[in-house]
Amino acid sequence: MSSTPPTAGTGKRTAEASAGELSPGALAGIFVRLKLSLLRNGLRQSAKRRRAFVTALVAALLFAVLQLLGLAALRGHEHAAAVTVLFTGVLALGWAVMPLFFPSGDETLDATRLVMLPLRPRPLVAALTTASLVGIGPLFTLCVLLGSVIALAHGPAAWALALVAVPLTLLVCVTLARAFAAANIRLLTSRKGRDLALLSGLVIAIGVQFVNFGFQRLSSTDLDLSALEPAAAVVRWVPPASALGAVESVSDGSYGTALAQLALSAAALYGLLAWWRASLDKLMTSPDGSTVAAADPRARAGRSSSDATDSALLHRLFPRGRTAAVVQRSLRYFWRDPKTKAGLVSALAIGLLIPLFNAAQGVGSVYFASFATGMLGLQMYNQFGQDTSAFWMVVQTLSTPRDAYEELRARALALLLVALPYTVLAVVVVAVVVGDRQALPSALGLSLAVLGAMVGTGAYASARYPYTIPQDSAYKNVAAGQGALAWMSLLGGAVVAALVCAPLIAVTVWLHLTDGHEHLWTVLPAGAAYGLLVGWAGLRLAAPVTIRELPEILAAVSK
Repeated sequence: MSSTPPTAGTGKRTAEASAGELSPGALAGIFVRLKLSLLRNGLRQSAKRRRAFVTALVAALLFAVLQLLGLAALRGHEHAAAVTVLFTGVLALGWAVMPLFFPSGDETLDATRLVMLPLRPRPLVAALTTASLVGIGPLFTLCVLLGSVIALAHGPAAWALALVAVPLTLLVCVTLARAFAAANIRLLTSRKGRDLALLSGLVIAIGVQFVNFGFQRLSSTDLDLSALEPAAAVVRWVPPASALGAVESVSDGSYGTALAQLALSAAALYGLLAWWRASLDKLMTSPDGSTVAAADPRARAGRSSSDATDSALLHRLFPRGRTAAVVQRSLRYFWRDPKTKAGLVSALAIGLLIPLFNAAQGVGSVYFASFATGMLGLQMYNQFGQDTSAFWMVVQTLSTPRDAYEELRARALALLLVALPYTVLAVVVVAVVVGDRQALPSALGLSLAVLGAMVGTGAYASARYPYTIPQDSAYKNVAAGQGALAWMSLLGGAVVAALVCAPLIAVTVWLHLTDGHEHLWTVLPAGAAYGLLVGWAGLRLAAPVTIRELPEILAAVSK
């Protein structure tokens, strides 16, 4: 039997026909299976990742169940509606800002990976939305919404409306996160957008702080719940909290009000889907700013001149040698790599905002300025993951623990060039705002100790628990299957750093309890020396571990 081989045009038409024949439901099923496969394959790579994922999953599920039971316990309470509606509003705000700041391992959310496939935005939005509903975040949100409905719904009509309100609210939250991320993807991937990343990081940091502030207020034990009613009266008309407000309105017999509130959430969902679809269409059909700039000879000439100026300046600041080369490379990462720069700016903003927010509430302390130092110290973690596949070039220069020590020490020095002046500034600003200048030396000493502890533990965690930072996706800072590993590394390191600083903290507390305020200044030199000691010890401890784990580190950061 003879047959004519298909031409290129025939193959293209066949692909288009196959894509056209694929129903939205089938495409959604493919994306869900893709997401699960990526997660499963990521977990298969290491037993360490599986343990971290299971631990994070159990902790998240336990917290979700506790939230469900706590909200359900409000049933019949006079101010149950105010708490649940405001809680939903804060949760929706978290969905908007958290995915842009915190690590995510969802490969299916990066539409730039799909530009070569014959997929139109409308079915792609439906498939991505379905895939987005699979995960710990949506499950936690669903538990919160179920607890809120149990607290609000009274009567068959309210329960019937809740069957619509819960999935509608969940869809609005998920779509809000994806639409906001899609609209900002060029900001995180374009070389031209690196300056705007500074503004984006500040906006995200402020948004995260508002989320934190909202949860603090709602979980406060001394909060008079009646004080929430004015804010709840406004938020119950703001999607997606308006969908839960509709459940409350039906329970009160206000069917017209409930219909209007539910319609607001439905309209918000439609608007977000349209915005998301337009962003996907733009992403998949138009070049980004970096591509246009790369084709422009004047832009290339401008970049070359800028690079030469930067290099000359750095050479004047640092002498020749391995340490100087690594410091220069790390500083260039801080300035030029979009993800590193966004993470650094967000850490700077959040670190200072949280102590100032607490001071504004009247519960601030000058010692809380060490939180700013801790946020910046987290940048020391996963140092090798920042290099991605280029880490193999660094591996060629590492053969002894001494080489590894010098590499880690230089990376720490680059971070300290930013962290030390920032720590001093943060402590001084918080001390002035709080009005406790007497404790400024001791607070600065504690902050320096925390910085040293974070440098030491971060160096060890970088060698022992490395993870991939994907450079071809703006949606995530951790590769699929490694999100739990990243969280365990960061949180575990922060806890260990706090324990390392416990002796100095105990001395400071003892001086306050024994009215030894005139001796608080001694904490400053003690904290500086202690931070230097524990930082040096951490680098020394991490050096042989780095050499021993080099193959695993290279495999982990190059995925």
